[in-house]
Amino acid sequence: MSILDGTSVLSEEHFMKLALEEAKIAFGKDEVPVGAVLVCNQQIIARGHNLTEVLNDVTAHAEMQIITMGANYLGGKFLNDCQLYVTLEPCPMCAGALYWSRIGKLIYGASDMKRGYSRVNDSTFLHPKTLVSKGIMAQECGDLLSTYFKNKR
Repeated sequence: MSILDGTSVLSEEHFMKLALEEAKIAFGKDEVPVGAVLVCNQQIIARGHNLTEVLNDVTAHAEMQIITMGANYLGGKFLNDCQLYVTLEPCPMCAGALYWSRIGKLIYGASDMKRGYSRVNDSTFLHPKTLVSKGIMAQECGDLLSTYFKNKR
């Protein structure tokens, strides 16, 4: 609760749980289970998940879907007043797109030790003004991914 006006401020965990719901939808579609929500002024303006198999498009990552939806919702290409919650650390492609969208804050769950943007060079991928919070519900996000890949083997 905000002391000044009595309004509720929702936590990072709240929004990450919603992103995890999206990841579970992707899991059900036999997509790599990554989900995301885009928040502006404590309100969800976009939600989605990986669609690379459904769309037969290697660029159809959850983050790419969200950037497009968010820009369409706001009527402009910049998302500097928005926060992106995503269950897995973005890859370099998605981090580059987040750079160009000027995302205000990136919040992710599980780190991606093989393909995450921070493994390449995290200082060059995101906009200098973008804030980053990582590890939010990392265990839950990582467990879903582990289950998915174990089932594939």
